[in-house]
Amino acid sequence: MSRPDDPRPADPTADVTADPAAEPAGAESEPIDAEIVETETAGTSPVPVAPPAPGTPTATGYTDEGVPTLDYVRDKIEGRAATAAGWQKLTGDTEAGRDVEEKFAEREQKAKDRLEEIRRSMGL
Repeated sequence: MSRPDDPRPADPTADVTADPAAEPAGAESEPIDAEIVETETAGTSPVPVAPPAPGTPTATGYTDEGVPTLDYVRDKIEGRAATAAGWQKLTGDTEAGRDVEEKFAEREQKAKDRLEEIRRSMGL
């Protein structure tokens, strides 16, 4: 169906590839004048929604004042602990992980021995 102000022919078999210069200038770029109409329901009125009380947490895990909630902090700590435990399990079960642990233990022992030597030389 065509509108009365539509410059294109109403006949679907007509040539729609006609010369575009024949169309009025700016016809496609012209904004459509429209109005938003609110629907009204009979006998009901919109229910007012109160804003959240100050200090209540939002979906981001922070309150309106920017303070993290206890649940957010707990989840973050548990996540970091799980990551650390998983990393330790992965690296500890490999030969490279065991080598690193042995080197660390050796370094710690050397540090303790050196500290003891310094204390003896000072007479402590």
